Amino acid sequence: MAMMWQPTDVRTRRWSPSRNGTRPDLRRTLRSTTRPEGDLIPIVRRTRRKRQRPLIVIADISGSMEKYADLFLVFAHAAQRRIDEVEVFTFSTRLTRITEDLKRRSTQSALEKVASTVHDWSGGTKIGEALAEWNRQWSRRLTRGGPVALILSDGWDCGDPALLGREMARLARTVHRVIWLNPLAGHSEYRPATRGMQAVLPHIDHLLPAASVVDLRGVVRLLDSMQSLR
Repeated sequence: MAMMWQPTDVRTRRWSPSRNGTRPDLRRTLRSTTRPEGDLIPIVRRTRRKRQRPLIVIADISGSMEKYADLFLVFAHAAQRRIDEVEVFTFSTRLTRITEDLKRRSTQSALEKVASTVHDWSGGTKIGEALAEWNRQWSRRLTRGGPVALILSDGWDCGDPALLGREMARLARTVHRVIWLNPLAGHSEYRPATRGMQAVLPHIDHLLPAASVVDLRGVVRLLDSMQSLR
């Protein structure tokens, strides 16, 4: 699957020289007064530096998601080639970090490595427990810089919906946006009526389908449209 997009930039606290900058750069302006033409005192300007917004991917690989998981991992592999900071996790009955596995250049090689690393393929679904583990172990390390969280799941959960709601709220407070991808959401008759989806809906910013390459192109367009942090 070809995935071409220009990742969203986010403004940093650092500044860099710019002819069209909005703020004067006093340090460089004063330095220029020591040059032969210094008596003219040209105003040097600066603007905020930009960098790409990080992406956090958390993918459900339980039994009900089996036919969608591989497609989404191909998407995550492509994202790592185009975005500087991408972290990828899978979950079914437990959370597994696969960021390093997906850094292999070959998509097939990366997927084979992931298959050997992850040991809960096609198991039950404990979304709340997986998010609780993520919040506990990874949130402080990975949420600097206002990342976008991309979660793939159909919302079928055998855990406690109250736990899922609490942990989803906790995750949402630490990231810039939460995009929830549900393969079933593309059906005209779909309604997010499962206990899992009801628990997460108040805490997500976007609910999108993710059952095909066409759906994932819509995800790319959404990522493109997100404005930089001001």
